[in-house]
Amino acid sequence: MNTTTTKNVCGDKWYLNLDKPEEALKILGFIAIFVIRTLLHHLMKPLGQPYLTTDFAIGLILGNLPKFREAFSGPYSITLNNIIEFGMICHMFVMGLEMNPSVLLRPPTKDAFIAYTSMITTFVLAFVTTPFLHYTKTAPYIFSLALSLMASSTGSPILTRVIANLKIRKSDLGKLASAAGVHTDMISTLFYCFGFIFFPTEKPLARPLHRFFRALLMFCLFLAQVTFTSIVSPIFLNWVNNENPEGKPLKGSHLVMSLAFVVLICSFPTWPPESMYNPILSAFTAGLFLPNKGRMSKWIINKINYLLSTVFYPIFFFWVGFIIHMRNFDITDKMAWARFFALLGTVIVGKVTGTVLCGLLLGYHVPETASLGLLLTAKGHFHVYLAALAIRVPSSVLLFFLFFKLSSKQDLYSLSFGLMQMQTNRVKNTTGAMIIFVIVLTVVYSPFVVMDIIKRARKRVPVHIMALQWLDPTTELRILIGLHGPHNIGSTLNLMEICHGGREPGSIFYATDMVELTDEIAATLKKGGGADQSNDSVTITDRSVTEMRESITAAVNGYGELRNGQGVTVRRMLALSTFVTMAQDICGLADELMVSIIILPFHKRLNPDGTLDSGHAGFRHVNRKILKNAPCSVGILVDRSFGQTEEAWRPGASMDIAIIFIGGRDDREALAFAAQVARHPAVKLKVIRFLEDKSSQNAQKRSSILNRASVVEQEEEMKLDDECFAEFYERYIAGGGRVSYMEKHLTNSSETFTALKSLDGEYGLVIVGRGGGRASSGLTTGLNDWQQCPELGPIGDVLSGSDFSHNTSMLIIQQQRTRGQLEGLHDDFTIL
Repeated sequence: MNTTTTKNVCGDKWYLNLDKPEEALKILGFIAIFVIRTLLHHLMKPLGQPYLTTDFAIGLILGNLPKFREAFSGPYSITLNNIIEFGMICHMFVMGLEMNPSVLLRPPTKDAFIAYTSMITTFVLAFVTTPFLHYTKTAPYIFSLALSLMASSTGSPILTRVIANLKIRKSDLGKLASAAGVHTDMISTLFYCFGFIFFPTEKPLARPLHRFFRALLMFCLFLAQVTFTSIVSPIFLNWVNNENPEGKPLKGSHLVMSLAFVVLICSFPTWPPESMYNPILSAFTAGLFLPNKGRMSKWIINKINYLLSTVFYPIFFFWVGFIIHMRNFDITDKMAWARFFALLGTVIVGKVTGTVLCGLLLGYHVPETASLGLLLTAKGHFHVYLAALAIRVPSSVLLFFLFFKLSSKQDLYSLSFGLMQMQTNRVKNTTGAMIIFVIVLTVVYSPFVVMDIIKRARKRVPVHIMALQWLDPTTELRILIGLHGPHNIGSTLNLMEICHGGREPGSIFYATDMVELTDEIAATLKKGGGADQSNDSVTITDRSVTEMRESITAAVNGYGELRNGQGVTVRRMLALSTFVTMAQDICGLADELMVSIIILPFHKRLNPDGTLDSGHAGFRHVNRKILKNAPCSVGILVDRSFGQTEEAWRPGASMDIAIIFIGGRDDREALAFAAQVARHPAVKLKVIRFLEDKSSQNAQKRSSILNRASVVEQEEEMKLDDECFAEFYERYIAGGGRVSYMEKHLTNSSETFTALKSLDGEYGLVIVGRGGGRASSGLTTGLNDWQQCPELGPIGDVLSGSDFSHNTSMLIIQQQRTRGQLEGLHDDFTIL
C-alpha cells in the first residue's frame, strides 16, 4: 500500500505522510542535537563551559541549516513555540522554588548589599546610554527600562553551576557570588512581574481607564496568588510530607494531588479573560512562595530540573537558533556593532563598578571584588528568551513580548502567522542577535574568571594538605570512617572515642556505610534520598540494607547522644556504588567534607577462632584505589579484637596502644594520629622507635652504593623525622604523662621482624605508617619479599600475618599523596 497522505472519507482524518523527508529530518534533527551536545560538552569541559554555551552553538548551527528551517517552518513553528512556552513555565517555576523570598524581610547581608549596589549602578548606566543607541523607535524610554533591567540582572542557575563545576562554591568568594547572584535574579524577576502589571503594554489607542482597571485586576490576582500560596501551601505540603516519610514510596494519590495543587496556584491568575496575566511569570511567583523544604518539593525540583537539562534546553536553543536567521544578519551594520559593544561594556562596567564600590566599604580586595562583578554579569535562559522574542516581534508590540504579553493561545497562533507579513516593522534581526550574543558571551568568560580567582588564591595559599600532621589546632578534627556492616560498629565507636580524646575545638565523625550496588539493590531504589545519604538522589528500600543501616545508625547516634555537648558530632553518610566506582565516590565525599583522614576496614573479617578469613576481593580493590587517589590521609584498620574490647568511654576503661616509628612521611602521619589518641584518659600509649645502627657493617655497605641524590634525599627525610619526633617527645613524653617511650637499635629487616614478634600480645592496637618516604629503608627492605597485602606496607603486613597475635589490631596510616581537586588549594579557601 502506498504511504502517501490519504484522506479518510468516513472519519475525515489526515494521516502522517511517511514519504515526506521533512518528517524524518525532524526526528534526525533532535537526535543530532542530543548526540552532538554530549560530545561537544565533553570537548569543552576542560574550559569549564556549562551546557548553555554548547547548546547555543549547536542550536545556532542546526537552526540555520536550510533543510531544518524548512522542516520546522509554517504550522510546525506553532508546535515548537508551544513547547518553548511550556518549558519556560517549568524553568521559571523551579527557579522560583529554589529561591527563598524571606531574605527580603531580613536585614541586608553582605551579599544583599553587593547585589543591590551592582544592580543600581548597572541599571542607571544602561538607562542613560540605551536611548541614544536607538534600539527601537516605539516607546524608547520604556524599552530602556526593560533592557536596563535585563542588563542589571544575573542568571543565578548558570552562575551557581559554573561555580560548582570549578570547585569554588565553598570558598568565601564562591559563597558570596552564589548568594548575590540569587538575590539579584530574584529581585530583577520580581521587577519584571510588577513591570508587566503596571506598565502600559497594550496598544497605544487603548483607553487609560481600561488599562488602569486591567492593571488593578492583575495586581489583585498577584496578591491573591502570593497570599494563598504563602498560607495554604505550607499546610498542604506538610501534610503530604508527613504522610510520605523518607524511605517509603510516594503514594500515587498524594502525588497527583500535589501536582494538581501546583498547577492550580500557577494557573489561576490567568483564568479571568480580562486579566491577561502571563503563565510564565505566574509560575515564577507561585514557585517563589512555595516552601522549598520537604520531600515533595525536593521531588518536584529534581524531576523538573532533570526534564529541563536533558530535554528542554537543547530544544530551546534550537528554537533560538531558528529565530536568529543568519541570512538576515548584516555583518556590515556598524550601528548594530555599536549596540553590541555598548551593551557589553555597560553590563561589565556597571557590575564591576558596583561591586568594587561596595567591596571597598566592606573591606574586600579590589581584584577579587572586580572578579565578583564579572561573575555577576552572567545571564541565563530567561534573558536569552527575552532577547529571542524581541527579534520575532514588531517594534510596535516589542514591550508586549518583553513583559510576556500573551493573553491566550489564539494570540500566539495569530502572531506566529501574522508577523511573517510585517517585515518592515520588525526589530532588526542583526541587533536582536547581537543582544543574544552579549548574553551568551557573559557566560563564556565566567569560567575563565573563576580560573583566574583560583590562580590568585593559589599564590596566597600555595599548599593546603588534608592530613593530620598539618591540621590547624584551632580547627575541628574531621574523620570519615567506613563501615562494611554491623560487625564494624564496635571498632568504629572505639575509634571515635579515642580520636576525640577531649579535643577542645571538637571533632566531626562521618560514619559512612560502604554498600555495593547490586542488581537486586538497584531494583529497589526510589528517587528522593534521605538527609543522611551522600547519594542524596535515591532511597534504598532493600530490607537487608535498611536493617543493617538502622542498626548502625542506632549505635552511632547513641554514642553521639552520649558525647553531646562535649564537642563530638556524628553524622551518617552512605557510599552506594559498584566496587568499580565506590573508591571515587568516597574520595569525592572526603574532598567535599574536608576530612583529614579516611579510616577504612580491612577487607578480611575476624573468624570465631581469632584468625582472619580470606577476605572480600571487592573491598580490597576499593581500599587500594582509595590509597592511590585519596585527597587526604588514609588509614586501614585490621580489627582483631579492637571492636570487642571494653568500650573506651566506660568508667575505668583502659586501652594499651603502641605506635611504631621508623621514619618517613607515613610514620610522621601515624605519629600525628597518636598525638590525637594520647589525649584520651583511658589510653596508655607507648611510642616505640626503631633506629638503624649506623655503625654496623651492613649500613656502611648500603651507604657506599647509594648515589649522591639518594643520600641527600635520605638526609632530608631523616631531618624531618627528627624534627617531628622531637616535637612529639617534648610535648607528650618529656612532661611525664601517660605516654611512655622505648628505643630499639636494629641493623636489618631480620632484627626488625624479631622486634615485632617481641611485641606479640602486649597491645590491643598498634599504629604504624604504611612506609612511604621512609629513609631507614634498610630496616624493612627484606620484609617486602614475602608480603601478602602490599596495601598494608611491610610492617603492617607482618603484624597482620596469621602467625602474629590474634588479640592485637593494627591501624596502618598513609599520609596524603595527592593535593586534591584544586592542586594544593582546597575548595573552602579564603581570598576576600
